Amino acid sequence: MAAVRRLVIDVLKPHDPPLLTFTNQLADIESVEGVTSSLIELDQEVQNVKLTFESEDLDFEAIEETIDNLGGSVHSVDQVACGDSIVRDRRTLQDA
Repeated sequence: MAAVRRLVIDVLKPHDPPLLTFTNQLADIESVEGVTSSLIELDQEVQNVKLTFESEDLDFEAIEETIDNLGGSVHSVDQVACGDSIVRDRRTLQDA
């Protein structure tokens, strides 16, 4: 099976822990080389966050388990890149 090199997921998380702490905890996962978090929406009870992970071989189960342990839940998997290299999205005629 090809290695997962990039993973973009939509997560619902409580306000606590704060986004910085939440992201630091995710960065500590053994298979994660880097993670970026972006706050998409904020309401009274939860935050909707976009998380982008990159590595040589991401462990989705470890990522999902850590998110669950921090009180969050994976809402959707929005992008996955697998293989020997990450293919960059390019604009095509269908995008116009």
